[in-house]
Amino acid sequence: MEGLPVKRIEKPVLSEVLSYQAPFLIDKLYKNSIVDSKDEGRQLFTELKRWMLLTRLDKTKIWPMHSLRIDEVWHQFVLFTDEYIKFCQFFFGSYIAHSPSNAPGIKDIDASLFGSFSEFGKAYYKVFDIELPEIWFDEKSVNANRRILNEDAGKLFLKDDEDGMINMINENGSILLTINSLAREAMEFIVSTKAFYVRELSGGLTDEEKNQLISTMIEFKILKVAS
Repeated sequence: MEGLPVKRIEKPVLSEVLSYQAPFLIDKLYKNSIVDSKDEGRQLFTELKRWMLLTRLDKTKIWPMHSLRIDEVWHQFVLFTDEYIKFCQFFFGSYIAHSPSNAPGIKDIDASLFGSFSEFGKAYYKVFDIELPEIWFDEKSVNANRRILNEDAGKLFLKDDEDGMINMINENGSILLTINSLAREAMEFIVSTKAFYVRELSGGLTDEEKNQLISTMIEFKILKVAS
């Protein structure tokens, strides 16, 4: 379904929203290396549409966008301004603003109103009758060519413990992660670098070890996947 007219509807219909295709968006995602394949782009776009549907059909919570990769697809869709406006108005009756998690006013909202990732998974199952797909877990998308962000570069430190392991600590001295000293060189690179590709990690780690290290740090919310 392409070339949508501007039309307002009272309630979005799952099958109609999910049948909407945006080849122009998928082409851009692939061309700009945001995704590794067009099929991956279509999968991410499907999950964006499902998230939009869930936020309209389940009002029990405010549902944050829990995947930075899916959020990037949303951001890229918004850049096709005319098509995005038509999509929102046709299926949802109004424009859906793309608001980052650090947008003004977000911190003033009662935290209890926001749905956790676990709650999101349960709501997702209730609406779509399927378990939350693996593509929602950014840490499972790590590969050698994945770009990674460290927003706390320069604010993280390494400290040896008595057992020969390395602790990664923050400015407050809290331990964020404990890892084998064999990864010291890679960890030294990570704590001082704002953005890098997984393949750039040094220290003689295998590709599998690099992927596992970064996946763990993403899962612990220390690092983030970039587009």
